[in-house]
Amino acid sequence: MSLGAVMLDIQGTYLTPEDIQQLQEPVVGGVILFSRNYEDKDQLERLVFEIKALDRASPLLVAVDHEGGRVQRFREGFTHIVPMGRIGAIYRQDNEKALLLAHDAGFIMADELLQLDIDFSFAPVLDLDYGTSELVGDRSFSGDPHMVVTLARAFILGMREAGMCNVGKHFPGHGFVTGDSHHELPVDNRDFVSMSEQCLQPFKQLIHENLLDGIMPAHIIYPAVDDAPAGFSPIWLKRYLRQELGFQGAIFSDDIAMAGAEFAGSYTQRADLALAAGCDMILVCNQPKAASLVVQHLATHIQALSNPRLPLLYGAANLTLSQSTRDLYYQRYTLAIK
Repeated sequence: MSLGAVMLDIQGTYLTPEDIQQLQEPVVGGVILFSRNYEDKDQLERLVFEIKALDRASPLLVAVDHEGGRVQRFREGFTHIVPMGRIGAIYRQDNEKALLLAHDAGFIMADELLQLDIDFSFAPVLDLDYGTSELVGDRSFSGDPHMVVTLARAFILGMREAGMCNVGKHFPGHGFVTGDSHHELPVDNRDFVSMSEQCLQPFKQLIHENLLDGIMPAHIIYPAVDDAPAGFSPIWLKRYLRQELGFQGAIFSDDIAMAGAEFAGSYTQRADLALAAGCDMILVCNQPKAASLVVQHLATHIQALSNPRLPLLYGAANLTLSQSTRDLYYQRYTLAIK
């Protein structure tokens, strides 16, 4: 299968002729959905079907940010996934209850999306909560690396049991800085040893356990390692993530239309630098003109990438799981969050 290196969004609840034309470009490999793309489950199922049925060599990947708490794109008709910080708070009182809750949250989130043929969610958040980042906050399981690893592991295993791959974010850690990379380019001035002992631990451990299918780097500069933001840094992505940690999964850029990506120049320069740094797929969101520029640029400068990592992310609902087991997870989750 051949999938291009660009993931785009669309503006509405159905595909326009312009959407269809752009999404059929070979350099496009995926679509990320937002709340504006959702009216109800029937409409969403039709939209995903339309996306998957486009005349292409391989169906597009369909993804969404549906991690729970503040970041859950589809709400009406979907189970409310609690913030990961709430699971962390329960863990401090009752380890077993929290581990089951993390597993069930991951399973239910994945199961409900897979029923509509959505391939994966950009989850879980592996950032530590240092109490300084409003962007992270209760999206994080905890400020304790061991707790993040333990609960993220359970969440990921729940996702995998449902049939969904995961994408851990935001490598190597967004929780220490106060700035929001959607609106500015934060700088994390810690030394590498401090990062290695703290925010890198979840990534290192889960990679070691072969549990991460994908990773999204942060639009943050870590001067102790490189003057470029992590998502544009071959040092972070190729040398450290690939070579030193041995990560074999897919690397997704964070949205290159964010303010934190302005460091890299124009939209086309951002695309080139992110791909050269080691990203397998780049996201261009909420800027239709920028998306068109990037697609046109990459279509004329590089061929559509045949990347063996990307097709591994197609979702496949677990049809071998008994209905009684599925019901158990949903019921147990509902009881746990009351």
